[in-house]
Amino acid sequence: MTRGRGIRRSAALAVALGLGLSGSLVAGPAGAEEKERPSIRWGTCPEDVAAEAAPVVLECGTVPVPKDYADPDGGRIELMISRLASTDPDKRRGTLMLNPGGPGGSGLSQPAFLANRGIPSEVLDTYDVIGMDTRGIGRSAPVACGFTPEGPYFANIPPYAVDDAAVTARAKVVKKVAEQCAERDKDGVLPHLTTANTARDLDRIRAALGEERTSFLGYSYGTALGAAYASMFPERSDRIVLDSNIGDTHLDRDGMRRFALGVEQTFPDFARWAAARHDSYGLGRTPAEVRRTYFTLAERLDEKPLDGFDGGMLRQITFSFLFKEVQYSKLAQLWQTMKSGGDAKDLRTLVARSGPADQGDGTADTPPSLDNQLSVFLAVSCNDVKWPTSVDTYRKGVAEDRARYPMFGAAAANILPCAFWPYARAEKPVAIDDDGPRNILLVQNLRDVPTPHVGGKLLRQKFADRSRLVSVDDSGHGVYVYGDNPCALNTTTRYLVDGKMPKMDAFCPAG
Repeated sequence: MTRGRGIRRSAALAVALGLGLSGSLVAGPAGAEEKERPSIRWGTCPEDVAAEAAPVVLECGTVPVPKDYADPDGGRIELMISRLASTDPDKRRGTLMLNPGGPGGSGLSQPAFLANRGIPSEVLDTYDVIGMDTRGIGRSAPVACGFTPEGPYFANIPPYAVDDAAVTARAKVVKKVAEQCAERDKDGVLPHLTTANTARDLDRIRAALGEERTSFLGYSYGTALGAAYASMFPERSDRIVLDSNIGDTHLDRDGMRRFALGVEQTFPDFARWAAARHDSYGLGRTPAEVRRTYFTLAERLDEKPLDGFDGGMLRQITFSFLFKEVQYSKLAQLWQTMKSGGDAKDLRTLVARSGPADQGDGTADTPPSLDNQLSVFLAVSCNDVKWPTSVDTYRKGVAEDRARYPMFGAAAANILPCAFWPYARAEKPVAIDDDGPRNILLVQNLRDVPTPHVGGKLLRQKFADRSRLVSVDDSGHGVYVYGDNPCALNTTTRYLVDGKMPKMDAFCPAG
């Protein structure tokens, strides 16, 4: 139904955010990229990027990289990058590369976004801050599988599966999605969209910038990219900050299923908020009553969708609106409208008022097309790691997580197109290398929907003494600059500016 799909499109935008080369090719032949170092011609950024960055003025340029690092002479793609240059040569240390997350987030205007949001000026003095569209996204050889808001695949989070039959039905949809991506891949770029290749791209960009080493600040999926870079090129990594960690160098099925854990851990914050405002929203006088309201509304919409708005959409939108407390009032308003029997027009209006920039996941830019974002998310996630291919495996996982995490488990465990992905992995996922400099600062909220705290703990264990973990008593996705915890802000700024890594893992109380 057209009107229902209009709601779905808004919901999709609200949640669109989380390989056989030989080992010698993982980091590339030593010094090869230095010999063929391209020069970057800085100029004016594209009009929409400049508008998004205002009043900050960014420079933009392009860097050529191999489409296939296993065949470096077999064709190149152009990556667009941006720069917010330090204006204090006495304080300048080098470059700070950024990644906003995804995979599938555009980062060209991210340096300006952080500057406009209030990143300390000392950081801007210390670094030339580098944003970019990574391979496949936006202006860097963009890919598209042909997804539309009217089609059956409109979000990178699977729909909630109410029963086994729903998983089986979804399997047919995502099988066609995988086939569609292969059919649309006329330039042969899709199989080369991997975290490992993007990390290699970062090193080409570093060389093009004339830097011996580079620092890095990555959010959400950007932590996987940063972890891969620090593992593949430890000697070329400077100060690395990984914020809201997914727990490895890739997003796999376990990582996706942890979304449901994140909902269970974060929802109580919203429930307490809503209970304290019961007289205004009527969602429950206690957190337990607010939780019951969630299940009542979802089950009602499962049985009788409201003009195309079903229980799966309610669960998906609740998932996305839990990203930041600033969205709690919008979520409460949406629930209130449904609880009182509001019509679909009201729901469409409420959903449309919240866009992806509200999530605080680092995706600050005017986003690429939904098609582009979803296509990159799939390509990178499916190419990085082997996913189960048996539908029974997903049915079993959905049943387990529906019981274990009743709020969202049957969505996060549902089947993805990765189960039918037609491309063979070119190499294994990047392995964490704990043999390198102690230069990785991990920052993690205790309550975070797509990247629960366990992700930071997992990466801390894997990097061992190379890393330190800063755990923050806060709720939401994104800590440094995106959050408002003074301890986390000060600790991270001290590291980026002065290189002062905490001697031990640290805890930042709410504040």
